[in-house]
Amino acid sequence: MKTIESISRMSTFSKIVKKEGKSIGLVPTMGALHEGHLSLARTAKKHADVVVMSIFVNPIQFGQSEDLDKYPRDFKRDEELARLAGVDVIFYPSASQMYPEGFSTYVDVEGLTDTLCGASRPGHFRGVTTVVMKLFAIVKPDVAYFGQKDAQQAIVINKMVNDLDLDVDVKVLPVVREKDGLAMSSRNVYLSTDERKEAAVLYQALRKAEELIRQGETETAKVIRAMEEMIKAKHNARIDYIAVVDPKNLKDAKTISGEALVALAVFIGKTRLIDNIIVSVKS
Repeated sequence: MKTIESISRMSTFSKIVKKEGKSIGLVPTMGALHEGHLSLARTAKKHADVVVMSIFVNPIQFGQSEDLDKYPRDFKRDEELARLAGVDVIFYPSASQMYPEGFSTYVDVEGLTDTLCGASRPGHFRGVTTVVMKLFAIVKPDVAYFGQKDAQQAIVINKMVNDLDLDVDVKVLPVVREKDGLAMSSRNVYLSTDERKEAAVLYQALRKAEELIRQGETETAKVIRAMEEMIKAKHNARIDYIAVVDPKNLKDAKTISGEALVALAVFIGKTRLIDNIIVSVKS
């Protein structure tokens, strides 16, 4: 496994790989790797000739009051985990390389970014789509792998790829969870022991929603109310949003039919966690 820090060297490496007729799978990350990231890398290894993992804490997707400065960083640990997962190349650029002085070009996906996490974190998805577009241009992947935990992100990136006719296939893989159901996240390390126990309520609330919907409940308001009651019972929990939306356009569903994305964001203490499930309702 090699580490490439230079944009020009990464681009040259990718061109050589493509000339050799080999495929590239990209796993974009901000480091602080966990099993969710590693499962993406292992899947990429099964299908691509060369697996590139980017590790870049992207400053332009963080708001002023968010956790950019304290976001967990341990490159040595990440490097070893990536190697064990079968990654061939780590692309590890600096912020000054990705956004040199005078940088002023951004990618904005309208509509899909105004709701859910986009409503709570203005400008976040502009930062995400911009860095992903740059990664696609530099690494030139045939396939890029993302996790379902960040469902809105995956939907937004798919929209960008389709609208701009980008020659990359986006694969979205299932959420990887802890034993108690908590979705694996780099931010889980922020949780205290008590907060970590309470954080399991996110998945418990999602499972409650799934149970109600499968039992025939079609009123979104009732499903959300049941979820709210579960979460508000936890001392350290504060709800940012709970929503039931169409997974294609992220519009609120007043009644539930067909396929629905049940998504939430909850502060456990000071740590904001997100999770979601997709529920299919038989007509």
